[in-house]
Amino acid sequence: MAQRLRRVAALKALWLAISGRRRPGAPGVGRLLAAFPRMIIATLTGRYPGLQPGRLGLMLLAALYIVSPIDLIPEAALLVAGLADDAFVLAWLAGALLSETEAFLDWEAAGRPAGFEEGRRVVPGEVI
Repeated sequence: MAQRLRRVAALKALWLAISGRRRPGAPGVGRLLAAFPRMIIATLTGRYPGLQPGRLGLMLLAALYIVSPIDLIPEAALLVAGLADDAFVLAWLAGALLSETEAFLDWEAAGRPAGFEEGRRVVPGEVI
């Protein structure tokens, strides 16, 4: 169920970005794409907790699937269906990239919320 909701959110983000009906003050597509490398680095170094490594892996697999000459449904055999699976994966990837990057920019704008300092999670407490 959670995966389905994430898929719907990713496709909705793509549609809103393409149609230009994003919320007022939302970053443009160029700013989102420019922030993508920072998000990847922050995720891999553990500073950004918002993007799970599994989701990042799915995004990488989707990108590899799109550029790979090997396909589940070959375009040569089934022209429309072969292009449809690539288009679906591309739409999901673009939507996921936009929605995750927008969440990352919101996190950055919030000043990296309390509890995250220099890449380590800080849990308030006392030392005994």
